[in-house]
Amino acid sequence: MNEYEMQPEGELAAALNEFESQNQRFFEQSVKRQTVQEKTNIRVSLLSKIAYGFGDVGCNFSWMFVSNFLMIFYTDVCGISMAAVSMLMLFSRFWDAINDPLIGSLSDRTRTRWGRYRPWLVFGAPLTAVILVLTFWAHPNWSDGPKTIYMYVTYCLLVLGYTCVNIPYGTLCGAMTQNMEERAQINTSRSVCAMIAINIINIITLPLIALFGGNNQSRGYLLVTILYGAIFTACHWFCFAKTREIGSIPAKEKVSIKVQLQAALANKPYLVALAGQLLFGLVHYGRSANLMYYFKYVEGNEALFTTYSLVLIVPSIIGAAMFPLAFKWLGNKGHAASLFAAGTGICVVALYFFSPVFSPVPFYILSALSQLFFCGFNTAIYAIIPDCVEYGEWKTGVRNDGFQYAFVSLGNKVGMAIGTSVLAAVLGVLGFQANQIQSPLIQNVIRHSFSTIPGVLWIITAIILLFYSINKKSYNQIIADLAAKKQPFRS
Repeated sequence: MNEYEMQPEGELAAALNEFESQNQRFFEQSVKRQTVQEKTNIRVSLLSKIAYGFGDVGCNFSWMFVSNFLMIFYTDVCGISMAAVSMLMLFSRFWDAINDPLIGSLSDRTRTRWGRYRPWLVFGAPLTAVILVLTFWAHPNWSDGPKTIYMYVTYCLLVLGYTCVNIPYGTLCGAMTQNMEERAQINTSRSVCAMIAINIINIITLPLIALFGGNNQSRGYLLVTILYGAIFTACHWFCFAKTREIGSIPAKEKVSIKVQLQAALANKPYLVALAGQLLFGLVHYGRSANLMYYFKYVEGNEALFTTYSLVLIVPSIIGAAMFPLAFKWLGNKGHAASLFAAGTGICVVALYFFSPVFSPVPFYILSALSQLFFCGFNTAIYAIIPDCVEYGEWKTGVRNDGFQYAFVSLGNKVGMAIGTSVLAAVLGVLGFQANQIQSPLIQNVIRHSFSTIPGVLWIITAIILLFYSINKKSYNQIIADLAAKKQPFRS
C-alpha cells in the first residue's frame, strides 16, 4: 500500500491538487522564461546598427552644425545683437515645451506598415533640410527689425522640423529590440557615428565656407548649409531603409497628457536620466556655442578650432567604444555615464591652466582626454532612455516611448537654451562687439565658459547619475514581469 492509499480521501485530493499546482507553476515559469528569452534575445544585424548610427550622422549635420556655428553666424555675419540672440534662445524653449511632447505623443500613435517611428524620418528630413537652408540664408543688409523677425521665424520652424525627425529617431532604438546589451551596442554605433560626424563638421566647415564664399561669408554659409541639408536627408533615408521596428504596434488607446505626465513623474530612473539630459544640454551645447568665440577672441586665431577638432577624432571613437566595456564592468548604464561625466569634468577644469598657443601639448592632451570621456558619456546617456521606458510600463502600466523621449529632448534643449542664452546675455551686458578686440573681462568670461564652469557642471552631473537604479538584474526581472502580464495563463 503506497502513501496515498493510506491517506484519507480529502487529504489525498488536496495532495493531488498541490502536485498539479506545482506542475502548473513549473510549466508557467518555463514558458515565461522562454517568452522572456524570445523577446529579449532579438539580435539586430550589423547593417541595421550602422544604419541607425547614420541617423545621428544626419542629426549632427543639422543640429551640431547649428549648435557650433549659428550663434556666431547671427552675431558676426548677420549683425544681430547678442541681446536678440539671447532672447531667441529662451523664447524657442517655450516653443519646444509645446511641440516636443506633442510630436512624441503623435509618433507613439502613428500606425503604418513601416511602423510608428520610421515614417517620420522619410517625410520630416527633407522638409527640415529646406528650413535649415533658410535659417542660414543671411540678410545682413536688412534693418534690425526685419532680420530679427526672420531669425525668430526660421529658427522656430527649424526647431519644430528637427523635433519631428529627432524624437522618432531617438525612440526607434527601443522599438528595434528589448535586449539590454543589443541596445547598448546600437547606441554605441550611434555615438561613434555621431562623434565622427561632429569632428568632420568642425574640421571642414570653416575651410568650406572660405572655399565656397571667398570673402563673402554669407554665400559660404548658404552653400555649406545646402550641402549639409542634403547629407541630413540622405542619412535619415538610409536609416529608414535598413532598420526595422521589431515590436508589435500596440492597439490604439487614448492616454491623456495628464496620465502620461503622472506616469513619467512616477518613473524615478527616468527622472534621474532627465536631470542628466538637462545638465548635458546646459554644459555641452553652451560650451559648443562658445568654442568659436574662445578661439577667435581669446586665443586670437579661429583656425585653431579646426586643429582642435582634428585632435578629437580618435578619442571620440575610442570613448564611444568604451561604453559597452564600462557597462559590462559596472552593470549599470547610469553609473557608467557618471564615471564618464566625472572624467570629462576633471579634464575640462584642468584646461583653464593651459593654452593652445603657449602650452599646446598639455592643452591638446587634456582636450583629447575630455573628449574620450565625453563620448563615453554621450553613448551611455542615450542608452539609458529605452530601459526607462520598460521600467515605466512595469511601474505604471503606461507605455509612452515617444512621449518620454520627447521630454528627454526637451530637457536637453532647455539646457542648451540656458547655456547659450546666458552666455549671449552676459557677453551682451559686458559690451561684446562682433569682429572687434574684446576687453580682458569679456575674454575672461569666454575662457571660464570654455573650462571651469562646464567642468564643475560635469562633476555635478556625475553625482546625480549615481542615483540611477536600473541594473542588468533588475532590468531582466522587469522584462520577465512584463512578459508575464502580457501572456496570462489559464488552468
